Amino acid sequence: MEKVYQLLNKVIEWLLVAIFALLVVDVVWQVISRYVVGKSSSFTEEFARFALIWLTVLGAAYINGQKEGHLSMDFLLSKLPENKRHSRQKVIQIIMALFALIIMVIGGGNLVYTTLSLGQISSALNVPLGYVYSIVPLCGLIIIFFSFYNIKKLNFE
Repeated sequence: MEKVYQLLNKVIEWLLVAIFALLVVDVVWQVISRYVVGKSSSFTEEFARFALIWLTVLGAAYINGQKEGHLSMDFLLSKLPENKRHSRQKVIQIIMALFALIIMVIGGGNLVYTTLSLGQISSALNVPLGYVYSIVPLCGLIIIFFSFYNIKKLNFE
């Protein structure tokens, strides 16, 4: 499980860097084409929006795997004895996994299925919107994996 965790982290890190680099290039091109060339590109705004969606959702899944980087209020948790703290952290991880399963995997999967079956296509890029939204259930699965990994790590502490 550790090798899968390390590999998944590396893949997500590289994806985040690549998406962010593409987003920067896209926005710079948008500014150059608008103010230097005098004619704005038609696809740049839509690509920036889609890249930001992917960057945000994938970044949230990545941070979930990095327990130290996740925003949390742990004042009360740190006041508990060690055995109760571990059990509370396991409960928190289970709740996060359930949220990811119900909202992201099932709900996001329904969103992807609906947009693909309706044939919704983005206006400027002509990409099926189901492909854009597919990051939601995928990241839900990643969050579930990270939650189980964190629970397993808590068992060995």
